[in-house]
Amino acid sequence: MKLQLPDKLYYSIGEVAKAFDVNTSLIRYWEQEFPIIKPKKNKKGNRYFTPADIENLKMIYHLVKEKGYTLDGARIALTTNSKISETITIIDRLEFVKAELLKLKNSLND
Repeated sequence: MKLQLPDKLYYSIGEVAKAFDVNTSLIRYWEQEFPIIKPKKNKKGNRYFTPADIENLKMIYHLVKEKGYTLDGARIALTTNSKISETITIIDRLEFVKAELLKLKNSLND
């Protein structure tokens, strides 16, 4: 999954929800369900996610939305399987290579 987020120290919940194409309520719900997501909050209670939080959300999104895990299953997989982040990195690289190859194929056809 390729996210369209600029390089920043903190992201608002709206930016994160838009990048993952989900509702902000789902991000807040995952924050309650998964202890690895700990966004910073200001005095007003606005959430600001760090790049580390984004990586954790990527793993959760991959397990729940793409692989079809239940929340309990995803929580267990995150605690027992240390290679999930490597798997997601490899998937991102392969999707990038696929996109580049499709661009090359289309340019050759034209």
